[in-house]
Amino acid sequence: MKTVRRPAVAGSFYPGDARALKRMLADLLTRARAQLSDAPAVPKAVVIPHAGYVYSGPMAARAYARLEAGRGRITRVVLLGPTHRVPVQGLALPGADQLATPLGVLNVDAAGCAQAASLPGVTTAPEVHAWEHSLEVQLPFIQTVLGADVAVVPLAAGDASARTVADVINALWGGPETVIIISSDLSHYLPQDLAVTVDEETVTRILALDSSIPHDRACGATPLDGMLLAAQEHGMRAELLGRCTSADTAGDPDRVVGYCAVALHEAATAGAEPAAAAAGPQATEPPADAGDTLLPLARRAIARAVGAEAGTPAELLAGERPAWLDRPGAAFVTLRSADGSLRGCIGSLEAHRSLGDDVVANAVAAALRDPRFPPVTAMELPALNLEVSVLTTPEVMDTHDEQEVRRRLRPGIDGVVLSLRARRATFLPQVWDELPDPADFLRQLKRKAGWPAGFWDADLVVETYRVRAWEES
Repeated sequence: MKTVRRPAVAGSFYPGDARALKRMLADLLTRARAQLSDAPAVPKAVVIPHAGYVYSGPMAARAYARLEAGRGRITRVVLLGPTHRVPVQGLALPGADQLATPLGVLNVDAAGCAQAASLPGVTTAPEVHAWEHSLEVQLPFIQTVLGADVAVVPLAAGDASARTVADVINALWGGPETVIIISSDLSHYLPQDLAVTVDEETVTRILALDSSIPHDRACGATPLDGMLLAAQEHGMRAELLGRCTSADTAGDPDRVVGYCAVALHEAATAGAEPAAAAAGPQATEPPADAGDTLLPLARRAIARAVGAEAGTPAELLAGERPAWLDRPGAAFVTLRSADGSLRGCIGSLEAHRSLGDDVVANAVAAALRDPRFPPVTAMELPALNLEVSVLTTPEVMDTHDEQEVRRRLRPGIDGVVLSLRARRATFLPQVWDELPDPADFLRQLKRKAGWPAGFWDADLVVETYRVRAWEES
């Protein structure tokens, strides 16, 4: 006889009647489709809120609308959410064969659960799942969007490190048949205006794949941080699908909960067709005088982030601005001290949002979240020199021979990306000033990626790109 985990919050977090639930889901998904642009690829992972559908359902539907194209191809969902009622050390499996909702049952993936159970920090604890809503509220969406035949690996995350969670996610990564769903809300019970400010900063960190989101910024911080750490290791890019609060949907503006929907996409691999490698938006080519706009934008974003200027970084993009700033773009922001030493450098390799949004997000990340340096302070900001580099779309080299790669590289022109499975590293073209010899350039880039200087592999992917860079005088 099969063991079934029965629904605990049907009739409260979402309709308990199957017909009413189907109608509500159909309406939410129809609205979400109309609010999203067409996407060329199904994301590997999504971050989805888990409140009652009247509050977070519209935002959750945006993430599931992104997954619809995977119906029939996706056969397994790795589902992680935080514990709210019963504490647990590490991550807990439900010890059930099936998960029930008013729409029917979903099978638990026995092989995936067995694999997870063999990992450090994973236990089986039915009592943790019995009344937990963070996973349950995702199930009717999964049944509707991906079908009743998908199997689920449900993991409730308690007291666990990002490393422990990332190791579990990496072990269950799979191929295109597997999607990872992270169930998390954002801030809780702040006034609307403050919540918007706090959540904006948190979303910026999520898009930068910052795996140190605290629990007061995201109630699902434990699974979220683990996913973001895994995303770093897999060279993923993040796409914001939307953000709102409960006051925007059905709640009290004096005490709100924040929600966001984020898609995480895998990097192109060596075997991909050319069209697939360029599946994301093509990077915009800004005008020659773009530095007059981008440099002040980056500096003011940092000033706001460190408290040297009033307002939030995102508000800098409100109102009229050049049209090219709203086109897709990928940028790096580099900070240097007065003596020329590096003080921070964060960027995007592929265009996954508007150029303006990318510069603002990466400027803040370079100042506050480059793991090599302490956060920039308001006092030291005036002495820092900023550089903004806008990248062309990386192109894969059609060779896997290191000598041929060295011969083709153009010192001073090519930025280079090396990637192999979960590891990825890049040097901007500006690095040629310090490493003018292609052999030495590649050796140091391999070290940056964590490989020995003499490392090479037939599956190593080499990509090149160009930049247009502007530096403050």
